[in-house]
Amino acid sequence: MADKRVSDGQRRELSRRRFLTGVGAGAAGAAGAVALRPVDALAGVLTPQAAGTATSPDRFGRIFNLPPFADFNASTLRGALMEMGRPGGVVDAQDPLGEGPVRLITNPELSPNNPDNETHTAGTTFVGQFIDHDQTFDLSSRLGVPVDPEQSPNTRTPGFDLDAVYGGGPSGTLQFYNSDDTDKFRLDNGGLFEDLPRQANGVAIIADERNDENLMIGGLHAAFLQFHNRVVDRLRSQGQTGSVFAAARQLVRWHYQWIVLHEFLPLFVGQQLVNQILQNGRQFYTPAAGQQFIPVEYQGASYRFGHSMVRPSYRANLQGDPNGNPDIGAPAFFGFIFDPAGEGQADPVDLRGGARAARRFIGWQTFFDFGDGEVRPNKRIDTNVSTPLFDLPRATIPGGEGMPRALPQRNLLRHVTWSIPSGQEIARAMGIPVLQAQDFPELQQFGHGLPSSTPLWYYVLKEAELMTGGLRLAGVGARIVGEVFIGLLQLDPASYLATNPNWVPTLPRRSGGTGDFRMVDLLTFAGVDPVSRGQ
Repeated sequence: MADKRVSDGQRRELSRRRFLTGVGAGAAGAAGAVALRPVDALAGVLTPQAAGTATSPDRFGRIFNLPPFADFNASTLRGALMEMGRPGGVVDAQDPLGEGPVRLITNPELSPNNPDNETHTAGTTFVGQFIDHDQTFDLSSRLGVPVDPEQSPNTRTPGFDLDAVYGGGPSGTLQFYNSDDTDKFRLDNGGLFEDLPRQANGVAIIADERNDENLMIGGLHAAFLQFHNRVVDRLRSQGQTGSVFAAARQLVRWHYQWIVLHEFLPLFVGQQLVNQILQNGRQFYTPAAGQQFIPVEYQGASYRFGHSMVRPSYRANLQGDPNGNPDIGAPAFFGFIFDPAGEGQADPVDLRGGARAARRFIGWQTFFDFGDGEVRPNKRIDTNVSTPLFDLPRATIPGGEGMPRALPQRNLLRHVTWSIPSGQEIARAMGIPVLQAQDFPELQQFGHGLPSSTPLWYYVLKEAELMTGGLRLAGVGARIVGEVFIGLLQLDPASYLATNPNWVPTLPRRSGGTGDFRMVDLLTFAGVDPVSRGQ
């Protein structure tokens, strides 16, 4: 195995050098930047939805009018995709889980296929997941069964409006709000940090059940509940007139949108590309104002890059496990993101959601940089996915028994569901340098022409791996994610970017003053930062 890893690393570096030499230093530096193309050159490439024809924002859609990546009539295609994404296969980072959750954090050299990304903190992954749950929720399509996206409802609104948190507001979904003060969310005191409000059977009382899939996403949701409630208190202290709830919701949304645009999108795609899209406009995702939609090239492939950033294990907090081993820093609570041993446990050994116990809260200094030296990094965006994601908990699998539990298999089958074009075809349509078959020698064994017509999700991961060393997206992936993020903000008539593009944050920062706002500021204002909670 050691020899194979060395040769794989050498092959990747050779591919990277060849690709960067081929595209030139300018294109490599821009990582997703493309020259503006004439409108008539895009006429046969973009769908009417993407090009501005009226559409329904509550349906999925497409950007590109291109054929799917493979022949879906081939009886062996599903088997090839399942083999490609199987546990122990080419996508599996093969983390040595027997070393335990602590050693995989403190000794990253144990997982040479799964390097850390020192430019991201561990919380980047879960903000990305939180954003996804704010934009999309597909309850109707079947995995691996082709369906027209335009006929598939999206049960989330396609924008950064926090409908996964607010639901229908106190007038439509009162169960999420404080019965004695409906301007505020319902909260429960579930531990040292705030847990999600729960029914007696442990089910979270929240607008999107997916925000209880793991401890970190649940902690983020709870932080936003408290953030809103603190904003309500602030507005009341300032003598707010009119609807306090509506004013607080707008302030929360706008500060969240600022964080998305100014902190997280640059981490995902690079500040240079963000600036280029804002200054020169979007080329490919250009629906009419108020007609924004979620494209399947984004939902089913490009934005799933975050799965590659997930670590095998995390330190959830610094003082949550009184029975821990003092030799490894306990009482900190360490756990794998998912561990089959946690199935059915009241207080699972892993970091799955759906349970309340004294140690099951998040100490945010592991996930974001509070300046105390405790923050930990993300994993790189590359074609290796952490091993625990190949055996997802049953509760997270729509369709129940018999459905694939390996996340990479599910991602690859989603390309069949949506008939997504290959990464190479989209790159050609965009005018972005195209990865060649020789960049995908590991896919040759699966047939179906996958090295030269690669599923978009895997293609996007390979772009990042070769062009940025896995530090951020590049090429096709960066362009799709960048245009959709910025487009959703520009096309939403209630967003700050559409309503008041010169607006700057007004809430106080952790370091003092106003005018900017980051995730550590939100957590501090919400009162869930380590100082407020005595960590």
